[in-house]
Order: sequence, then C-alpha cells, then structure tokens
Amino acid sequence: MPWTQEQITLGARERGFHLVTDDVLRAVDLSQIETGLAHFFIQHTSASITLNENASPDVRADLERHVRRLVPEDAHYEHTVEGPDDMPAHIKASLLGSGLTVPISGGRLALGTWQGLYLCEHRTGRERPRTLVVTAFGE
Repeated sequence: MPWTQEQITLGARERGFHLVTDDVLRAVDLSQIETGLAHFFIQHTSASITLNENASPDVRADLERHVRRLVPEDAHYEHTVEGPDDMPAHIKASLLGSGLTVPISGGRLALGTWQGLYLCEHRTGRERPRTLVVTAFGE
C-alpha cells in the first residue's frame, strides 16, 4: 500500500488529557495495512499527543495534576503574550511531544490492551479545535 496521509480536526476540549483513540480511528482507514506504521503529529505548540492507559479516568486526572505541578503557571516566564498559561503550555507540549509512532498489525493499531492515544490540551479558556496529521504506510 502506498503512503497515506489524513488531516484530522479534533473538536475543542477543555484543559486536560483526553482519550482520542476512537476519534482518530473513525477518521483513518488502516484496514488495508497488514504490517506498517502510523505516525501521529499534532500541529500546535500548546497541545501535545501521547500514549497512555486508556481505562481509568483517574489516570487522566493524575496526569493533568502532576504535569501542572511539574510546570507551574506561577513561575517566572518571559513569554506571557497570551496570558499566564501561555509559556507553561509550550513547555508541557515540548515535554510530552508533538508526535508519536505506533505499529500497525492486521489493519489495526498494535496498541497494548490498556493503551490509548491522548490529546493533551494545555491551555485554559482558549479551547479550540486541534489538528492532527496521521501518516500511515505498510504492506
């Protein structure tokens, strides 16, 4: 199968960690790829994409709470053009990352039993749709 690429718009979400695996899989057809790779890239500097446990909502709350502690909004930042959460959002996005690659096996993402894709929204009160580019290839 040749390379395929889809641009997905994920609806606006409030600050936090949001499981988006099903949203992504509804938008991208991987069924023709027996063995391959899918790369996920978020086109934003104040949001990120990551992979983590997909069952317990407590995981999402814990991730948000501890990332806030790791990068507090009340620290001194030079870059505050868009408010006090602007630079902390950029730091969180850099730490968590803008892209990840997942194997494809049998026309499906080869995720572990408890793994899911997360949109990590790092801004407060500036909820907006986020764009994800999915590039897949394989045989």
